[in-house]
Amino acid sequence: MEEYQSALNVQEGIEQPVSVNPYFKRKKATRRALDVDDFVRGILSHDRVILSQAITLVESTNPEHFEKAQAVIEQCLPHSGNSVRVGITGVPGVGKSTFIESFGLHLTGLGHKVAVLAIDPSSERSKGSILGDKTRMEYLSADPNAFIRPTPSGLTLGGVARKTRETTILCEAAGFDVILIETVGVGQSETIVKSMVDFFLLLMLAGAGDDLQGIKRGIMEMADALVINKADGDNLGKATAAKAQYKSALKLFPPNANGWEPIADICSAINNDGIDNVWNIICQFVNLTKSNGCFLKQRDEQLVTTFHDWVDFTIKNNFYSNNAVKNKISELIQSVKDKKISPYQAGTQLIKSIYQK
Repeated sequence: MEEYQSALNVQEGIEQPVSVNPYFKRKKATRRALDVDDFVRGILSHDRVILSQAITLVESTNPEHFEKAQAVIEQCLPHSGNSVRVGITGVPGVGKSTFIESFGLHLTGLGHKVAVLAIDPSSERSKGSILGDKTRMEYLSADPNAFIRPTPSGLTLGGVARKTRETTILCEAAGFDVILIETVGVGQSETIVKSMVDFFLLLMLAGAGDDLQGIKRGIMEMADALVINKADGDNLGKATAAKAQYKSALKLFPPNANGWEPIADICSAINNDGIDNVWNIICQFVNLTKSNGCFLKQRDEQLVTTFHDWVDFTIKNNFYSNNAVKNKISELIQSVKDKKISPYQAGTQLIKSIYQK
């Protein structure tokens, strides 16, 4: 009986040819580390890749990167300051990302170069952030005259990243003449954004409860304009009524030293309605404050604030990094847990033990 032949039988294949050069070893491509001059030259020539790398350098917590980052910032300082800095904040769900995309596209359409510094909240557990602003701003992120940089807040109070001021300098040196800073959201700690922008824009919603109680008075007092978003469809009437309420409320606040009277308005970012009015309001503010000298005065005050903030941060960081402080803290914490001493007394003892040496 003949052996059954099956197509399923494994047939011997063709032997693999030998390597053209058996001694060849693939080398990993190595990229030369950029020095300070490389960073500055790339930023001033509007190289987006190098700008992004420079921002990453500034945001780095590696002590070795600090000096290089500060050298880059120092050389970029003379080329900065030629922009309008706009802080944008609002209650969660107000549509900040949608507004910024619509607003940014309007500005690029007018010939401006727009940088968006979008601050994402960091998790207190994992310390991580989603950083999804480029996804939410799909059209603006594809605009050649726009630059979007999502940044984790790093648990920093103020709703903005600690390095946002430095990032602003780099973006201005790269030729962006409008800087939009999106904060994490409205809260009692988010007011620090006022200390780094020229114009503070507060976005609000209508029909979400008691409108006048929907936000803290402290933030309303600092707002240069209050814009009610999502003023479309059935919500248009509610937004118009809320606008009238806010206009009346704003008149109760003390007048601003710069002579500007805050404005309440409405818009629909998703329909691009009223977006041009928001830019017109900002332009009116800039023209007024530049003519009366308050624009530059405010920026000078912000530089002083930055100085004090950095001194506070450095002192705190150096204090807790001291080994003697660490050991004393461990000792005092155990005493606090054992209820031998109150937390307040422990804190006083810690300070005295360090500064009386």
